[in-house]
Amino acid sequence: MKLRGAILFLTGALGALAAGWLAFPRAIYRTAAQPVDFSHKIHADQAQAKCADCHGDTPALPTLDKCAGCHAAPMGNTAAEKQFIEKYVTPNREPAWLVYARQPENVYFSHAPHLKAKVKCERCHRNQGLYYEDRISGYSRDVMSMDTCIACHREKHQENSCLTCHK
Repeated sequence: MKLRGAILFLTGALGALAAGWLAFPRAIYRTAAQPVDFSHKIHADQAQAKCADCHGDTPALPTLDKCAGCHAAPMGNTAAEKQFIEKYVTPNREPAWLVYARQPENVYFSHAPHLKAKVKCERCHRNQGLYYEDRISGYSRDVMSMDTCIACHREKHQENSCLTCHK
C-alpha cells in the first residue's frame, strides 16, 4: 500500500513538473515571426553586406530605403524576396520589424563603447527567425540578458559598477 502511494505521488509530481516545464514557457512567452523572412547569413556571406550597410553607423533598425537600394527588383529567385518587394518596396511601406533587444526601463545601454571596442554585432545579436517576448514584462528573451553582458565584460576584463548600466 505504501509503495503504491509513493509511486502515485512520484508519477503525479513528475507529471506536474513536466507539464510546468513544457507549459510555463508557452504561457509566459509570445513568439512571432518577423514580417519579412530575412537572412543575415545570405546578406553577409553571399552579398558581402556589412552591418553598417543596412543599419548605418549607429546601430538601428534598417529603413526601407536601405533595402530598396538593392531590392528595387528581385536579385534572386526566392519567394520571400518577391513577397518583400510586392508587400513593402513597391508600395513604399516600412516593415514593422520586431525588436529583439528590448531591455528593461532601468537599463541604460549605449552601442558607442561597444563599437569603439570593436565588439562584433553577432556577439549580442543573433539571426533569429522567431521573436520571443515575455508577455508580462514585454522584454525580449534569449538575445540579451544581464548574465550574457556580465560574462562578456568579465572575459574582456571590463567589470564596471552596477550604475554603469543601471539607472
